[in-house]
Amino acid sequence: MSPAAGIHVPLLPEHKPKIEIKHATLLGAVFNVATSIIGAGIMSIPATLKVLGVIPAFLLIVIIAMLADVSVEFLMRFTHSGHSRTYAGVMRESFGRGGAVAAQVCVMVTNLGCLIMYLIIIGDVLSGNQPEGVVHLGILQQWFGIHWWNSREFALLVTVVFIMLPLVLFRRVESLKFSSAISVLLAVVFVGISSAMAISALLEGKTETPRMLPHLDNQVSFFDLFTAVPVIVTAFTFHFNVHPIGFELGKPSDMITACRISLALCAAIYFAIGLFGYLLFGDSIMPDILVNFDQNAGSAFGSLLNHIVRLSYALHIMLVFPLLNFSLRANIDEFLFPKKPLLATDTKRFLFLTLVLLAISYLAAIAIPNIWYFFQFLGSTSAVCLAFIFPGAIVIRDVHGISTSRDRIVAAVMIILAVVTSTIAISTNIFSLF
Repeated sequence: MSPAAGIHVPLLPEHKPKIEIKHATLLGAVFNVATSIIGAGIMSIPATLKVLGVIPAFLLIVIIAMLADVSVEFLMRFTHSGHSRTYAGVMRESFGRGGAVAAQVCVMVTNLGCLIMYLIIIGDVLSGNQPEGVVHLGILQQWFGIHWWNSREFALLVTVVFIMLPLVLFRRVESLKFSSAISVLLAVVFVGISSAMAISALLEGKTETPRMLPHLDNQVSFFDLFTAVPVIVTAFTFHFNVHPIGFELGKPSDMITACRISLALCAAIYFAIGLFGYLLFGDSIMPDILVNFDQNAGSAFGSLLNHIVRLSYALHIMLVFPLLNFSLRANIDEFLFPKKPLLATDTKRFLFLTLVLLAISYLAAIAIPNIWYFFQFLGSTSAVCLAFIFPGAIVIRDVHGISTSRDRIVAAVMIILAVVTSTIAISTNIFSLF
């Protein structure tokens, strides 16, 4: 068999393959899960500390991370009790065709929204933006001046063609473990430099004492606090990649271990960047902390650190992109071509979907100027369904008869909390528009 034949091995074989597939490693799964989690959430966490205060934000990060761990355990347990190997398949076993479609639509909305969001962020970092008429130059413009070749459209096109495209052509999640490892490292660099800058400012007496608890006044009501919940929910939503990553591992229990390690790592990263970002910029912190880093640093060294922070984050996002594209492409294929052979075995269909998704993401990122519409919408709707409502509903439905009384109670509480907080957040955001 030629070496090229390996690319035609199914990602998630329904039947025993004729050749032995090399199992993914636990470490590779940890990197892939951690990269799926971190994504764009890291840059929005500091603003939640400004809204909630340090203590409530810390508790919320811990609680949502723990609930995410519980929901993954629910998903994997019911998956291995049935015959399906996809999220939509597990929903189909519990709720029929309607359940499968609901899961597929939520994955498509969440992931496509995130991919567009990532390209918008990359465009902001490289070529700047003009929110409400205020000009923020990108790194390329600050380095080389304003030219046609560092415009938003051209910079994103080069990024999509020469960085995104080669990565999204991989047909196994395990193949992305090295890029995911680099992505996690870049996130740590982002947090490390931000922390060092905050500590330096603290020693120089340039920081304000952060609020431990929320401050309610005429501008901030109790219900406004709930708008921070969808941001953190979105930051911990990775359930669309649980099955693709989990079924490339040798043992089902390894996926639970990988998720727990990744959740602990990402919760620590989130809280660190939230605390130090808040210390660094105080109440002037923006919903997108990267905007704060393009302000005047006051020295050449400070400007260099600002450039490194922004560039490391942009590169991190570029390496997260293929992981979300992976599950998005698989779900679209399962939705549109349920009777066709597995996607990895059909080169024409694989390339067609890959190129169309890249084109749609690119064009939408050029047309849409603001990412926060995505954050507020996704965290309150599709993301919360994938992370908490659907896994809880599967447990309560219990088609395999394996749920305990404790499982059902936890699932019911998880669903109620998700529905109530999302409803309040959506209502508050709508009310704020009028």
